[in-house]
Amino acid sequence: MCGVIGVLGPAGSRAADLIYLGLYALQHRGEESCGVAVADGADVHLYKGMGLVPDVFDRQRLAGLPGSMGIGHVRYSATGAAHAVNTQPLVAYTSRGPVAVVYNGNLVNGRELRAELQRKGSVFQTTSDAEVILNMFARFADDDPDTAALRTMSAIRGGYAVVMLTRDRLLAFRDPYGIRPLCWGRAGDTFIVASESCALAALGVDEVHEVAPGELLSVDGGGMRRRRLPGAADGRAPCAFEYIYFSRPDSELFDRNVHLVRKAIGRRLYEERPVEADVVIAAPDSGTSAAMGFAEAAGIPFEIGLVKNRYVGRTFINPEEGMRPLAVKVKLNPNRRVLEGKRVVVLDDSIVTGTTSRRTVALVRDAGAREVHMYVAAPPFLHPCRYGIDISSRKKLIAAQRTIEEIRRYIGADSLYFLSVEGLCQAVGVSADRLCLACMTGVYPEPVPEEPEAHEHALEGMEHCA
Repeated sequence: MCGVIGVLGPAGSRAADLIYLGLYALQHRGEESCGVAVADGADVHLYKGMGLVPDVFDRQRLAGLPGSMGIGHVRYSATGAAHAVNTQPLVAYTSRGPVAVVYNGNLVNGRELRAELQRKGSVFQTTSDAEVILNMFARFADDDPDTAALRTMSAIRGGYAVVMLTRDRLLAFRDPYGIRPLCWGRAGDTFIVASESCALAALGVDEVHEVAPGELLSVDGGGMRRRRLPGAADGRAPCAFEYIYFSRPDSELFDRNVHLVRKAIGRRLYEERPVEADVVIAAPDSGTSAAMGFAEAAGIPFEIGLVKNRYVGRTFINPEEGMRPLAVKVKLNPNRRVLEGKRVVVLDDSIVTGTTSRRTVALVRDAGAREVHMYVAAPPFLHPCRYGIDISSRKKLIAAQRTIEEIRRYIGADSLYFLSVEGLCQAVGVSADRLCLACMTGVYPEPVPEEPEAHEHALEGMEHCA
């Protein structure tokens, strides 16, 4: 649940300025921290911090990052807690010179690789898998950087999108199943690689290309070289949750527009479970596209029934106990004139713990809705994600602990319907074996440890020690 970007421009250009703008476009992928590292041909310069992109960077800080080549990161932690030590990029000084890395995803063998590297003398300062990748790359110092990157890819397992920076080149690579997104393009003489096409479009890229599953891109002043991890061509399982929630609606993901896929999900929801209602609303903002598709299929008006305060972010401080009901309405307020006396369909992207859905239904009822029907643009989440989305514990997943009827009663809706797995695949336009649906079906493209939560708890313990 992070965003990565890499930029290589012509000599004399400033990569940091473009990276800064690109990170703005990727801010939805992580709000905990951000950072930029640039290379000037001799050294790597780094600045990073906790907070949003505009909070961490200003003109003076960007001016202190000279160089025509660099990488950037916005972070939302999946493994390794929200702590300054885990902020990326990570930079190490190796026998081949300074190397920096940014990373999105999760390694299913990260704990084992970390232990192996520590036995051989490696010292770790973070709990992030990015440092494992950096150490693996440094271990192959006798190889050229491209070969070292391929050998690193052969050693790590899981879902990942990685961009690395040396003094003279960018390296970008993706897991053999393409679970985590990564794409590239050119804006004039400038090469750009990023998690989503919305970042490329913001920087003037017209033609976007997907980094193929298991592919390595190596870019320097001499051009771009493309190599493929052996056997990677047979695998392809992009994360379905990127379509459901995480990617920005204007992004092109695996040759499909995210907004249009979400509208197709909404249409499919109505086809699977028609309902008589007066109005369709979205749980802002991630349910909007699906709600539009549902409303079109049903012939029911789509309205703005809940208004989100865009100035309330992760840093919002909840007041004392007696003020908390007001705090909820500061974050999300119902539009009473739209909802009062109506049979309302609420379209949400997913239900994880059920807490947010319960509050949403209560807000709609308090505004005078006669009926509240909750439709969910994803199948029930029954299993933890091990590839980088923060759905880490089966115990926290309400659908893994309760029946659909029990969930309906808990959230207080008159009816509750989840999209079927078949409906999701139809909306995306691919078969189930060409998507990662592990959190819904328990079928993991890349085998995971028998006790997947052990890695999480081990890292949390290390985090507290730090």
